[in-house]
Parts: sequence; C-alpha cells; structure tokens
Amino acid sequence: MKYYLLPILCCLSSLTMGQNKDKAALVSYLDQHTPEYSTIAKKIWGFAEVGYQEQKSSALLQETLQQEGFTVKAGIADIPTAFMASYGSGEPVIGILAEYDALPGLSQVDEPEQKAITDGGAGHGCGHNLFGTASVAAAISIKNWLKNSGAKGTIRLYGCPAEEGGSGKVYMVRAGLFDDVSAVLHWHPGNENSADIFPWLSNKNAKFRFYGVASHAAGAPEKGRSALDAVEAMDYMVNMMREHVPEETRIHYVITKGGDAPNVVPAFAEVYYYVRHPDMQVVKDIWERMVKAAEGAAMGTGTRMNYEVIGGVYNMLPNETLSKLMDSNLHTVGGFTYTTAERDFATKIQSTLIDKTHLPDLDKATSTVQPFKVEKSGGIGSSDVADVSWVAPTAGISTATFVPGSSGHSWQNVAAAGNSIGAKGMMIAAKTLALTAYDLFNNPAALTAAKQELKKRQGPDFKYEAMLGNRAPALDYRKK
Repeated sequence: MKYYLLPILCCLSSLTMGQNKDKAALVSYLDQHTPEYSTIAKKIWGFAEVGYQEQKSSALLQETLQQEGFTVKAGIADIPTAFMASYGSGEPVIGILAEYDALPGLSQVDEPEQKAITDGGAGHGCGHNLFGTASVAAAISIKNWLKNSGAKGTIRLYGCPAEEGGSGKVYMVRAGLFDDVSAVLHWHPGNENSADIFPWLSNKNAKFRFYGVASHAAGAPEKGRSALDAVEAMDYMVNMMREHVPEETRIHYVITKGGDAPNVVPAFAEVYYYVRHPDMQVVKDIWERMVKAAEGAAMGTGTRMNYEVIGGVYNMLPNETLSKLMDSNLHTVGGFTYTTAERDFATKIQSTLIDKTHLPDLDKATSTVQPFKVEKSGGIGSSDVADVSWVAPTAGISTATFVPGSSGHSWQNVAAAGNSIGAKGMMIAAKTLALTAYDLFNNPAALTAAKQELKKRQGPDFKYEAMLGNRAPALDYRKK
C-alpha cells in the first residue's frame, strides 16, 4: 500500500540522551534504513513461498547480508533454502534466527477485506516475511558496531526455512550448527509487544498413507478395498481416543487425498496428523497409540498402511536470564503509534473478526510493552525454535505486527504483514534484537548465567535426539 514505507516513531528517549552512544548508533542505523528493510519485507510477502520452496526469499536475504560483508554458507543441513551468515571472529558467538516461509491457502491482498491475490495461493499469515527481514536488519546493525568498534566476537544469522510444519531448524540442530553458539535470539510477529515466556508445545506430525484396491463402486464394490475407508476408520478411532489423553493434548488432522471420483473405490488415501503436548514424552506415547490406530484401520479395511514423519519438535526450554534481558531492551525501545491511515486499516480489520466482544484497545496493544511474566500452562503452539532452545541458551520476543484481536494464520494477518503496521512492529523487533545482542557481546556474566540455566533445565543426562529421527529433510512436504 502507498503508506507502507512511512517512518517509525518510537519512544527511544533513553537511547537518544547520550547515555550509550553505541546503542544509540544501533537504533539510528535501523531508523535510517527502515524504508529499505520495509521494501525487503514486502518483496518476501509478495513471494509468499511455502516451506522448503523459499528460493527467492532466501536468496534475497542472503544477497542483503553478502552486500554487508557477511560470509554466507548456503544449503546447510542438506536444505537448499537454509543458510548461515557470519561476521566477525572468535567468541562470543551470538546467533539470530530468521524465518521466511509462507502458509498454503492464505493468499491475500494488503487490504482490510478478504480478497486473494491468487486463488488457493500462499500467504504470510504468520508474518515470516517480517521475521526474516527484522533479524537480518538486527544482524547488520550489530555488524556495523563490530566493524567500527573492533570488538571481538561473531554475529551469526541463521536462515531457517520451513518452520510451518517442516521442522527446518531441527535438521540444523541435528547437524550440530548450534553447538558453538553462546546465545540465540529470535522474535515472532504478534498482537502485542512482549517478552513473556510461554510453554510452547512439543509436536510430532506425519502423513499416513493407505493403499487399497480400486474397482467400480456400483458394478463391483465387493472387488474393491477402500483406502478412504481406512482413513475414516483411523480418524474415528483417534477421535475416540481424545477422551483418554491428557487434557493439554492437541490432535488435529486434514485428509489430503480421499480419492478422485465417487464411482471409483479409492485405491489411495492420505491423512496428515499433528499431535502436541507440553511434554515431548507424552507426545511420543500418544504417537504410538495413533500408529496402532492406523494399523488397526488398515487391518479392518483390508488395506496397507505406511506413514512418513514430516516434522517433530521439542517443547520450548525457557531461559529467564536471556528473556529478562530482552524484556529490558524491549521496554527501552517501546512501541509505536498508528497513523490515521493505519488506524482506519486496523479498525476495518477488527470489524471482520468473529469475536468482537473483547477487542483489544488498538493504542494500548501497539504503543505499550506488556509486563514480563512466565506462563506455566496454556501452550500456544509449536515451533522448531524449541529444538534450538535445548542445545543453546535461547530467548525471544513478540511485537505488534498484526491488528490486535486477529488470530494467527488468518487472512487478516496476511494483510497486516504486507502493511506499514507490520513494518513498524518489525522494526521494534529489529531494534530489540540488536540491543540485546550488544548487551551479550559486552556482558560475559550474562552469557555464563544463561549457559548455567540451560544446563540446569536440561538435566544431567540430557542428550539431544531429534523427534523426527534420522530422516532426510522433508523437502517435498508442501508440494502438491
């Protein structure tokens, strides 16, 4: 939209008063280059590439980093769209995560009414176009400080594809790419500005495939064995199982292939399942019961079954040491205010929401930072960032890139991610990441404390083993 590149106005009085010239310079760089990073984010928004197919998005971020003097290694962990960009040398090594995959079926114009750009196309309903861009911006800002100050250390940007169900970071963790990292920072688009710790859920997912025998559904039904019957039998058993699993469990599925014509007994059918829970051992236990249900469905329908694990992630391991540091910097940066055009956009978006009874106040959500808290229950989803959190001290924030009240993975979020509202929230994140990375480069005690906290939470016998096993990256999981 025409007001996409409007400058960001933030409450940065503590940085502009001269108390810390280095931090002021980090923020100044990001303010000055907001239009450029907004343009990058909008380009990735337009690419709207799904998991493991993010060729243009990955290439754009790599090119941006290379032009700034980073050494880039592409195709890491046997994933063509994954990369690692480094600047500097020696310790500490501060990592920043960047994501850039879109979601299928969420194509949407950057306007406050539902209208697809391409019918059935993908869209950035989770704002990863903003995620990747802000992380790159923060890394470049830190690079400038390292270069100008001569400080020792390495800033490392991880280009992470296929977070949405593809578990891209798991393969990177499994390949040992985080073994030498002192701390890892990340962020995520959201409805408010917060550094809260939430119990992200462990998750395992797979495509269950059933193979039957085709026949004429009317002329010779007795000669057929329906793969769709097997899918439906599995779904029925799993749905009955919901009564007998821990209440925090989440199980969801979609039938991705059910046959081609009603008068042909389906010889092939496929169903895609997710299982989530705060404890990864519970996920493993429920998973085995689901596999038994699939085996029983195949046996009862005279079909054959196999399954392919697509993704699997740990539950998030919190690090309060790093989270409190990020919270401090987020409060320093502060929020932002809407322009008249942005307010009109946000108001129209809120008018499209199903639940209008408790709509958040627009100003409060965007211009303030929420008080820091640690949530012990009520998991909000899953992320492959969790696997990183088990091998390196890790913390993140959320900023108000979406219209308050809108739900994740929605067309409303796609519209906001392509609007100046998303760009403003994105730069709040970039500044917070940069300031926190700066603090870690200059505070060895904080890194030591974060490492000690990680070791304590891991437990004495912890050994990382990927939930998805030894399979190769599922590079085709989004291909039709």
